[in-house]
Amino acid sequence: MKSLNFIDLFCGCGGFSNGLEQAGHNCLLGVDFNKDAVATFARNHKNAQALNMDISKLSKKMLSEYIDIDAVDMVVGGPPCQGFSTVGKGDAQDSRNSLFKQFVRIVKLTSPKIIMFENVTGMLAQKNEKTLKTIFKSFEKLGYNLDARVLSADEFGVPSRRRRAIIIGVKGGFPVFPEAVKRKVNVESALKSLGARGGKVFNHDKDLARIKKEIDRKRLEHIPAGRGIRYPQDEKELLPKKLWFDVDWKQISEGRFRQTRLQRVPLKEPAPTILTSRSMYFHPTEHRYLTSREAAKLQSFPNDFVFEGSVTAQFRQIGNAVPPKLARALGESIKMISHKKKVKIEKINREEVASKAFNYKAS
Repeated sequence: MKSLNFIDLFCGCGGFSNGLEQAGHNCLLGVDFNKDAVATFARNHKNAQALNMDISKLSKKMLSEYIDIDAVDMVVGGPPCQGFSTVGKGDAQDSRNSLFKQFVRIVKLTSPKIIMFENVTGMLAQKNEKTLKTIFKSFEKLGYNLDARVLSADEFGVPSRRRRAIIIGVKGGFPVFPEAVKRKVNVESALKSLGARGGKVFNHDKDLARIKKEIDRKRLEHIPAGRGIRYPQDEKELLPKKLWFDVDWKQISEGRFRQTRLQRVPLKEPAPTILTSRSMYFHPTEHRYLTSREAAKLQSFPNDFVFEGSVTAQFRQIGNAVPPKLARALGESIKMISHKKKVKIEKINREEVASKAFNYKAS
């Protein structure tokens, strides 16, 4: 299949579209409600339109003012997924789930050959069965054959672990998913090179990555790569008594910190899932937080991909993004899709999808 023209809904900073462009596809438009994310998208997608707006206000008339609707071959996106999250409440009634309806609406307006949709793995959970069936039914009515997989980013050259549910719909054909690569990229290898062309390094202010609390910096000096403090035995093993936390472990719920503190990313393996908070992880060997550039590299963003906004805004963009190398693998796999004029629409239920969706290798 030749390269496809696509639009990216809920595009964020543009990780999904960047990876698809690396695979040879052409981004026409990105839409998102977050101002900083759209500014980043615009800076890194010179040939695409960038709209900072509420997608529910995007009419067919407005869309046609920016792009040729008939030229859209594919619609991709990652609507806000808090209602599907396996972390926290995971409320299936979350109003943000209705944003999926906006995705369907734009698909109706543009009638692309392919749709590609990403979300958290919780999308396939039992409590979301009704919503998932609605999603499938909506696209099947429009003539798409759908299938879903849960892919782990580190199986596709991303130096961090992130598992995402991917739904692909094809009109006149069937979805094709990428095969995992054998060699994983570790943190040490990823962080060796941060410079763009000419050697300039963007979004890499180490002063802003300093630890403000001196006691935490001193504690970090004793913690090796890949380790952190969550249990009392971690504290006893890694820290001198004078640097112990002022807590009564017996009084803490489950006798542990809810989240690991002073968590350094490892060196010889992929990092944990890069999240939206800059204070979640620390550099593997230096006594500081990760910079935006380092976090972006662990998400597989190219070194010349520049982020706009404050450091807090940059980390939010990076943590919310589809890793570009995962998107690139998807972009390569859809080239293998064969389109035929008459293909029966195959309806699949949630149980069938969930049973085969978790298709990644055990890490």
